[in-house]
Amino acid sequence: MERIRHYFTYSLTQWLFIILYTGSVTLWLWVSDRAILPFLLLLFSLLLLRFLTSIPLKLRLLIGALILVLIIPMVAGENRYYMEVATQVGIYVAMALGLNIVVGFAGLLDLGYVAFFAVGAYSYAIFASPQAGQFISAAIAEFPLSGVWFWPFLVIGLLIAALFGILLGLPVLKVRGDYLAIVTLGFGEIIRIVFNNLDKPVNITNGPQGLTPIQPPVLFGLPLNTPFHFYFIVLFMIGVVLLVNKRLEHSRLGRAWIAIREDELAARAMGIPLIKTKLLAFATGASFAGIAGVIFAAKQSFVDPSSFTLMESIGILVMVMLGGSGSISGVILGATLVTLLQVQVLKEFSNWLNSLRMAGIIDLPNQLDPSKFQRFVFGILLIVFALYRPKGLIPARRKKIDIDSLQQSQLEEVKRRDRKEEVSG
Repeated sequence: MERIRHYFTYSLTQWLFIILYTGSVTLWLWVSDRAILPFLLLLFSLLLLRFLTSIPLKLRLLIGALILVLIIPMVAGENRYYMEVATQVGIYVAMALGLNIVVGFAGLLDLGYVAFFAVGAYSYAIFASPQAGQFISAAIAEFPLSGVWFWPFLVIGLLIAALFGILLGLPVLKVRGDYLAIVTLGFGEIIRIVFNNLDKPVNITNGPQGLTPIQPPVLFGLPLNTPFHFYFIVLFMIGVVLLVNKRLEHSRLGRAWIAIREDELAARAMGIPLIKTKLLAFATGASFAGIAGVIFAAKQSFVDPSSFTLMESIGILVMVMLGGSGSISGVILGATLVTLLQVQVLKEFSNWLNSLRMAGIIDLPNQLDPSKFQRFVFGILLIVFALYRPKGLIPARRKKIDIDSLQQSQLEEVKRRDRKEEVSG
């Protein structure tokens, strides 16, 4: 075993492994028909790249981009099932990365995060459906707006959600811990109830009946209304969100968030403005959910308040905690696992047991139908992970600073300054 582990540290061995693994799984996916296992294994190759440290980081990023941009669309692009799963995973990954800024970086427990998702979805759905004609005169504008407006509404949804994030942050700045969770939970429920009842006296959201049909995006005159198209839209969104997260993680603002998370009193003593920094955390995290909401509304072509319940907020929070609070790669893994478990794996397991029951192989009473216990199985898995991986599947790593090199650079700077003073003197 030690010899195998030793050989696996070589760069050539890791290159051969990832090529053979990706090639075999891709071939399996190519010949299979709606089989979830090869698709999951192909997604798993993205996780394996993180641990192949003998391959340079830029090359690993390039391989991951090739898998996402070329291999998956070429092999699974014609299968709406695969594209639908990948798109749904991507939307939840973007939202989990947004919540990770609030919970993972700043340490602010938010149980109403789905409210920002709803704000983004309704901001596009109202104007991209005939609903806006109920309260805006046709002399001002004709509704629904064309799908060309989808792209500006990505920015509009971002700004509106960020504004709501600030409105949430203002009353909770002096609240911590359990009280913060209660206030944010109440905010999320208020937003859902408002959208549910905003059909009178002026019909803005159409209440519990929801909004439909919502115009799909249009690019260069081509309507983007298939899961294949939305896959690339979501992929682009994740790329932008990841770039922003990586730039923020070790920036001055990101370090301020982490300082507040570790010790708020010490952060204030070091001169960090708590109000401004916390509001920026709420606004930044909410903006990602707003973008995801716009894409969700366009993809579903239907929006109603039942899509934005408390369970959605808890599910996104579980993604962050399960993957590793504060860890970008961990949050991506957590969001992917939770989404696949809820949407596909447990559902496929239930269907498999039901097929065995229908074939007479097993005798399963209707009261024990697995489809009724999906959340039960999901809860058990979460408990196991929480007990044995309390810091998440991929815990956040602190950025290590070489004290010796820092002292050496400071000493060289002092010597350089002394030489300049001698020359000037």
